[in-house]
Amino acid sequence: MSTGKINVTADNIFPIIKKFLYSDHEIFLRELISNATDATLKLKTLARLGETKSEMGDLKIEVKIDKENKTLTVSDHGIGMTTEEVEKYINQVAFSGAEEFVQQYKDKTDGAAIIGHFGLGFYSSFMVAGKVEIVSLSHKEGAKTAHWSCEGNPEFTLEETDERQERGTDIILHINEDSLEFLEEYKIRELLNKYCKFLPVPIKFGTKEITEKTEGEGEDKKEIKKTIDDIINNPEPAWTKAPANLEDEDYKAFYRELYPMTFEDPLFHIHLNVDYPFDLTGILFFPKIKPNMELQRNKIQLYQNQVFVTDNLEGIVPDFLTLLHGVIDSKDIPLNVSRSYLQSDASVKKISGHISKKVSDKLEELFKADREDFQKKWEDIKVIIEYGMLSEAKFYDRAQKFALYKNVKDEYYTLEEYKEKIKDLQTDKDGNLVALYAANKEAQHSFIRKAEAKGYDVLLLDSPIVSHLIQKLETENDKFRLARVDSDSIDKLIPKDEEVPSKLSEEQLEKLKPIIENAVDDSKFTVQMESLDAAESPFTITVPEFMRRMKEMSMTGGGMMGMGSLPEMYTLVVNTNHDLASYLLEESDETRRKEVVSQAKDLAMLSQNLLHGEALTNFVERSFNRLKEDNVSVS
Repeated sequence: MSTGKINVTADNIFPIIKKFLYSDHEIFLRELISNATDATLKLKTLARLGETKSEMGDLKIEVKIDKENKTLTVSDHGIGMTTEEVEKYINQVAFSGAEEFVQQYKDKTDGAAIIGHFGLGFYSSFMVAGKVEIVSLSHKEGAKTAHWSCEGNPEFTLEETDERQERGTDIILHINEDSLEFLEEYKIRELLNKYCKFLPVPIKFGTKEITEKTEGEGEDKKEIKKTIDDIINNPEPAWTKAPANLEDEDYKAFYRELYPMTFEDPLFHIHLNVDYPFDLTGILFFPKIKPNMELQRNKIQLYQNQVFVTDNLEGIVPDFLTLLHGVIDSKDIPLNVSRSYLQSDASVKKISGHISKKVSDKLEELFKADREDFQKKWEDIKVIIEYGMLSEAKFYDRAQKFALYKNVKDEYYTLEEYKEKIKDLQTDKDGNLVALYAANKEAQHSFIRKAEAKGYDVLLLDSPIVSHLIQKLETENDKFRLARVDSDSIDKLIPKDEEVPSKLSEEQLEKLKPIIENAVDDSKFTVQMESLDAAESPFTITVPEFMRRMKEMSMTGGGMMGMGSLPEMYTLVVNTNHDLASYLLEESDETRRKEVVSQAKDLAMLSQNLLHGEALTNFVERSFNRLKEDNVSVS
């Protein structure tokens, strides 16, 4: 028996890299500048350890376009490479110098700042270049310049020259004819802003002119101009700093830096700063959520060692927190080889859970510190909180300490506070605590007034996902239910032991019901006879709580399949103790009875904002005609 190692080779690795490794050609610039950043940070590490005699000097990275020669160059003043190192790190695909460096110095530095891991990034340059050159001078004493050249095939040239006098590396890309867009300043600036905006080493892209000062006054006033390097990145973004060193204005300034086209400040922020059991930094901002729950939002951006990776954070950020804005940076988040997207991993779930807890802790802290201010912001953040309560059991439990419920009087309560407030009056005969709510304070005003006349309190629950939230609250709280204030007569919503006796006999009730049904003659309505207080409205239109709730849930996702497309169904509640009921029994003229029933029904529909189109037009005309009949001037 013999043993050995399988030697895997490919005559042409480049098509594989181009076709399968990288999903987007523009990534090449991110990879090259990440490599330049690594080279610079390695030099700083060696200098800190006293293992290089090279002077630091100017360490910025520079990106240059030469349209005439069709080249794009990325230059750094980092650690540089000898001819042997070029042979080792460049000619052996997937041999990562960053990984080797971290291993070599793992006891002296944590290597957290080193970006590269796979050693494939450099080869992404061949997606846009037909020829690539490396000109590099190592920091080591006596080193010669290494000049490597390759035209996108396994053949390369490598020689020692004297052409570079300063330590560092130039990567020169000879851009393909089909990739000439990468010789346009606007395109490169766009990519630098996207991928390199917060890299820890200054990146120069051309120069810019600034006004340094002004001299003189009036007509003699003149501006003194100065040309400076155009540094396109912020090497020390807010999330890399300790929260104790930042003021509220610093966070707002960073928010504007992240989202320059957003003109509203965030409501508040959460600074993530974790080093155990995993590495996680970042800043999350709570924005104002528009009433229509706009889903075209500024997304949370994922970075790894300050390198932009993606703004698709499915899995790493709990779903409800995708409505937030901000940045997350972690070297522990698993990425695919090309650093283009997340890979599923057990650590991802742990990080997601931690972010959720951190958010809930911060919300509780804000609530306790300044409840009044928290209440002012509640309407802008409640959708996020409610979404979290629905989607995560642990978050629901934590949210009980700070989730608020507002009544129609603009008073705010936690659920436990509210239960305590209403328990004396709003407990029904079966011992259930009933919370009444309205979805629209103006549209349901008459029903709210009836409830308040009995001393009941009414919540205002008007978020887009309220039906789901109600279902959740009822499930999680024993002997507690919510009822919309217009879903039934007020006495039926909170039934008590005492019953209002009917002024009509059973015989009269049996006679009255078909009179009303024949006059209404509409399959959408179910006529229901109830003995209510004589002062209550003669007719009331209600939508059964269950039916309405299921339809709403279907339209926002969830609920029973197909409920959202069911036709509208209403209950016409007839107050048998009202004088109108007696009148209809006594009136012998069928035409007149129908007119009265139709008018009363339309008035009930109008109070529920259900009268539209032709029905509304007919109602208005009928009402004006009735005024004329009564000799009332309507001109």
